[in-house]
Amino acid sequence: MRITWLGHSSFRLEIGGQVLLIDPWLNGNPMLPEESHAAATEGATHILLTHAHFDHVADVLPLAKSLGVPVVGQYDLMSWWAEKDGIETVGFNKGGTVDLGGVKVTMVHATHSTSIATPDGPKVTGSECGYMIAGEGRVIYVSGDTDVMADMGVFNALHAPDIGILCAGGHFTMDMARAAYAAKTFFDFKVVIPCHYRTFPILEQSAAALVAALPGVEVIEPEVMAAIDL
Repeated sequence: MRITWLGHSSFRLEIGGQVLLIDPWLNGNPMLPEESHAAATEGATHILLTHAHFDHVADVLPLAKSLGVPVVGQYDLMSWWAEKDGIETVGFNKGGTVDLGGVKVTMVHATHSTSIATPDGPKVTGSECGYMIAGEGRVIYVSGDTDVMADMGVFNALHAPDIGILCAGGHFTMDMARAAYAAKTFFDFKVVIPCHYRTFPILEQSAAALVAALPGVEVIEPEVMAAIDL
């Protein structure tokens, strides 16, 4: 398994023979240099989307068309895009599981907001979510943008994820302290990777508080385009 951070909440996940782009934000992402765009997306088989805010969705449609791969996400938005833009989609909903060629993805709840810009103003399309991604004998919890939720205890009971990719930048999502609380209260992670931080000055710039709060857990502070092999 190989996890590569593309900056902000964007990841490239190579697992079970598939290459999943999670919330791929390339153009305008201040953390991802343009010369890295091709390597970030090479060989992608699917795009997973947690919600429709610009810093998650901006490149999804262009990538789906240029790469010729399906977008996987919440049913309402996937149906709209399939009809309006003619792209291939896999639409499902919270509690549902889809099999992406041996990699099983379950959509779980998140608490945030979601809207997409249109010529007529913001349009709410479905709702925000997170994912449990199971493959190669591992389970990864991708939190999406969220705050701490008691639901996380249910997620752990049902899926027992050993890897957590957690938003932790604060202001728009839980911060490092709240992400640490979620990790130690509801989960039994072996590895935690923070995201949605460092991108803008308003967000937290260091994961030191997360590291300090989770002794015994391998907290990996990712570097852009530096592969993490697990």
